[in-house]
Amino acid sequence: MTFMTVRKTARAGVVTLAAAALAATALAVPAQASTDASRGPAGHDATRRAMDASVKAGIPGITAQARDARGVWKAASGVGDLTTGAPRGVNDRYRIGSITKTFVATVLLQLEAEGRLDLDDTVEHHLPGLVRGNGNDGNKITVRRLLNHTSGLFDYLADEEYLNTYMRGDGYLKHRYDTLSPLKHVKVALRHPPLFAPGKKFSYSNTNYVLAGLILEKAGKRSYEAQVRDRIIRPLGLTATTNPGNGIHVPRPSSRAYSKLFAAQPDRIDDVTEMNGSQGWADGDIISTSGDLNRFYRALMRGRLLPPEQLKAMKTTGPSTGLPGMSYGLGIMKMRTSCGTTLWGHGGGMVGSLSWALTTEDGRHQLAYNRNGDWQRQAQDPVTEAEYCRS
Repeated sequence: MTFMTVRKTARAGVVTLAAAALAATALAVPAQASTDASRGPAGHDATRRAMDASVKAGIPGITAQARDARGVWKAASGVGDLTTGAPRGVNDRYRIGSITKTFVATVLLQLEAEGRLDLDDTVEHHLPGLVRGNGNDGNKITVRRLLNHTSGLFDYLADEEYLNTYMRGDGYLKHRYDTLSPLKHVKVALRHPPLFAPGKKFSYSNTNYVLAGLILEKAGKRSYEAQVRDRIIRPLGLTATTNPGNGIHVPRPSSRAYSKLFAAQPDRIDDVTEMNGSQGWADGDIISTSGDLNRFYRALMRGRLLPPEQLKAMKTTGPSTGLPGMSYGLGIMKMRTSCGTTLWGHGGGMVGSLSWALTTEDGRHQLAYNRNGDWQRQAQDPVTEAEYCRS
């Protein structure tokens, strides 16, 4: 659910509890490719090697798809089930976490193009009385500031009580099936004062997108899930993409998801595949595939989902994220590889799942992939580097 930063957030705290290598690494198998157009130096051989290296470093498995001028390339490495040894699948569905935020921002920008809201509307205008207390003031926070993470609102996933109840150790195992409302997440965040005055800095906060989802529902007069489905999923034919609601399962085909929940037991790995989808919502609940994510970002960059004015606004980045080569627009991240390639997209982390979905600005080259373990987190991911720098 979180942006992949080095900032100490709740998800980062969960997934970096231990650095010990996966005891079951011996189950790893080399990447298997289908529809493989990767022969020669211009292909995907480097990407496959980077995937295998990720597995050798201790992650259970990884699945990926790339689209470029040569066509579609799919590959998977490692295992999808540590109990049975079944390999990861090239068509696996998985929880995409914060990649959901690009979907939400896209719908809000569509609503702006239709005149149903303005990016400079305040939170108070759409959600009167909700954001108040402890110095928080919805009159000073705009929709734009929610979408580009300059609101200053505390991230509910950094609240220690919430972490211990829903994200760590026995708390997670006990409460993973609980249904949580968006308003609960907002209330957790508002226990804390703002981090800074709205508009002054960047600080990634999942609270921003819970509020964005609530505004989306108010302005669009329909549920968040229905609008994402009817405005993005159906028009693009994203047949493997769903909002789980309060469901607990990931539809098949899919692999198991694994986490290291206990800091005091760094070698312990728990199966965390099942969890109530409402614990994510508009800040990170969508389930999808690498293929669907590539199709989504390709359509977005090529103007199929937004008029030019709104797409330009989405790609207008704000204050520094604090990470070299990375900046943030409206629900989308801009990054530069070591070889100078500029990419747009988003990362996503959930308990048991780490994902990236990236594209060149012209929409000609996409890459999306998922690890089914949450303890390998890097700002400059070697799989991305391998795909776009071919080394």
